[in-house]
Amino acid sequence: MPHPRKEKLPELNLSIGENISRIRKSRGLTQIELGELIGINQYQISDYEIGRLHLSDEMIIRFAKALKTSSDEILGLKDSEIEKPSLRLTKRLVKIETLSEADQKSLLKTIDMFLKAAEK
Repeated sequence: MPHPRKEKLPELNLSIGENISRIRKSRGLTQIELGELIGINQYQISDYEIGRLHLSDEMIIRFAKALKTSSDEILGLKDSEIEKPSLRLTKRLVKIETLSEADQKSLLKTIDMFLKAAEK
C-alpha cells in the first residue's frame, strides 16, 4: 500500500480546460477550427474547455498535436511555450485598432489572403 505524501503537491494555476482555451486562443483558432483539426465538434471543444468533459489519454495527444504544443503544457505541468508577438508587430496592431471598422475588415481580409497564399 502506498505511503501518504509528506509534502504538498503544487497547486495548478489553471485547469486543463482553461489551458486548452488559452493555447487555442493564442494560436488564433476558434473552437470550430480546433474541432475540425481534432475530428470533433465545437460543442465538445467547449465541454472540454469548461471541464464538463474530461480528457482521455488519446484526446490529450490529439489536442497537443492540433495545438502544436506538448501534453505537459496542456496538463499545466510545463510553463507556456507561447511566443509573444514582437514589439514591432504589437505597435502595428495598436495602430490597426485605431482604424475604422471598415478599414480594419479590409486590411484583415488582405492579410488573410496573403497568409492563405503563403501556406501553399
